[in-house]
Amino acid sequence: MDLHLRGLRALGADIDLDGGDIVAQAKKLVGKSIFLGGPFGSTVLGTANTMTAAALAEGRTVIESAACEPEVTDLADYLNAMGARIQGAGTPRVVIDGVKELTGVEHRVVPDRIEAGTFMIAAAMTNGEVTINNCRPDHMMAVVDKLQEIGVIIEPDDGGVVVSSSRRLTPVDVTTQPYPGFPTDLQAQLMALLCLADGNSTITEKIFPDRFMHVAELLRMGADIRKEGPTAIVTGVKRLVGAPVMASDLRASAALVLAGLVARGSTVIQRVYHIDRGYERIEAKLRPLGADIERQQD
Repeated sequence: MDLHLRGLRALGADIDLDGGDIVAQAKKLVGKSIFLGGPFGSTVLGTANTMTAAALAEGRTVIESAACEPEVTDLADYLNAMGARIQGAGTPRVVIDGVKELTGVEHRVVPDRIEAGTFMIAAAMTNGEVTINNCRPDHMMAVVDKLQEIGVIIEPDDGGVVVSSSRRLTPVDVTTQPYPGFPTDLQAQLMALLCLADGNSTITEKIFPDRFMHVAELLRMGADIRKEGPTAIVTGVKRLVGAPVMASDLRASAALVLAGLVARGSTVIQRVYHIDRGYERIEAKLRPLGADIERQQD
């Protein structure tokens, strides 16, 4: 059973698969102690699903090995503002006492740290200078630390950051980890950056060990990458070359866009619809920064 459904089933939901769709229903949800740890860490979606359902379940729910990401804390703040009783969000142990009902509320969602990190890497790869507004560096300390080690200059600026880079990018070793470690959702983008570093870098994927489908596409663009199990060894090259490539998932799409920004010649990325799940009109945001990028309609 997928981890993100485990909590719902434990609370009493009846969950079935129907033609690829998940169908969940329940006459009543009842609080319970639930362990949400998995072989590669806690589940963010599972924690969010369970916490939301438990807010209206009967009795107390205790989530052990809960995900600690800022998005989980933000969801808890939102639910609490609606009348929920949630304690411990942002820690591995979350306690929810169910309430009878929730009420409407206005809430501003926290900034997307993965989108912010993607634009930081874009600035570094192009040797540009980009101001990212409404950015929370405190939510991405592992990312900021690793980018600074590479040679990226990140300075606070009135609720955001200004990002630039030195001409020389230093190779690094990085391992993806559950929050507050380096996020797996920036692994592909970081790999694109390290393709231009001056030396050998290693990227070890501890969350999704098979999340390296973008490697083959970066190789088509002239990258020098060797994969050994859950680790990719990236040897920096002087330049990337434009090529027809295919996006395999959301973050791979972003990595290929970043690579295309610095590649010599034209890069055509197929199946780019993946990127829309995590970025709102990314090409419209990159174009004012000087990118020569357009979306082609089928």
